[in-house]
Amino acid sequence: MPIAAARRLYLRAHAIAMVFTRPRDPEALPARLHRRRIYVLPTSFGLFYGVALMTMLLGALNYNNNPALLLGLLLGGAGLASLVGAQMQLSDLQLVAADAEPVAAGSPLELRLHARADPGRTRRGLRVDDDGLFDAEPAVLNLDKGAGEAQLLLPTERRGWFDVPKLRLSTTRPLGLARAWAYVWPETPLLVYPTPEPHGPPLPGGRGESAQARLHPAGDDVHHLRAYRAGDAPRAIAWKSSARRDALMVREFEQPLGAEIVLDWQATTGIAYEARISRLARWIDEAEREGRRYRLRLPGQSPLGPDRGPLHRHACLRALALMPHA
Repeated sequence: MPIAAARRLYLRAHAIAMVFTRPRDPEALPARLHRRRIYVLPTSFGLFYGVALMTMLLGALNYNNNPALLLGLLLGGAGLASLVGAQMQLSDLQLVAADAEPVAAGSPLELRLHARADPGRTRRGLRVDDDGLFDAEPAVLNLDKGAGEAQLLLPTERRGWFDVPKLRLSTTRPLGLARAWAYVWPETPLLVYPTPEPHGPPLPGGRGESAQARLHPAGDDVHHLRAYRAGDAPRAIAWKSSARRDALMVREFEQPLGAEIVLDWQATTGIAYEARISRLARWIDEAEREGRRYRLRLPGQSPLGPDRGPLHRHACLRALALMPHA
């Protein structure tokens, strides 16, 4: 069977199985894992253990070997205790919050899961994964002093809101004979920025009445003199001023930045709809790298800015990410 067909068959079976598991709909956090949400089944090693134990017990009964029978019963009790112990690793665990920093579409989203539980019980090595939906690398959740955090990388494909899939928490502790698992489905949509255009035209020219400047080691105009600091370039030392003051002085330059930039949706005509969004996203990143103030104009929305900085960048990229899809 081709890999793609097997993958589709697995996803179809997975979707059917998810209908019968709790929770059946996204849930608000915090979410508590009670006993009706925890599933327990033997592992492959646990099945082998059970078959070997049954063989041992049948042999002990056949030969009327009381020590072997006693040993078999003790091992059976240990196996049953392993089932209970695996369930107790997840019982009363609470998923408190789920968050992630926005990323560009196509980059992995680092989902952070915050959990807490009774600090009196050690819970280590809990596995967090997407149950094979995206083939994401599993994360490990350790709860020290009743609190812990796991980081799970999820792939992204398109801009906009990213719905967190149903996640699986599982463990095979304490003996590896049984696997206990439970599902959580956080109702926490996360934001995915549009993918910036890899190559394109430079930033539009600045507009406005006043220009701005910033300190820059390779600027054009001398702004002021300051005392020498370790690591300053020798060519920046003002030797004449240093001789007059009997102390090393360094020239600080300034670089003109120009007036504010207007990033207008109408200035990106002639290319595809999603490509226009990607171009504006790239211009926003370029303006931030150059320290320029910029204003974003989108159809049907109030202009954003002029401003600069992380908050303004987030507001602009969020507006682009939530634009209607073509």
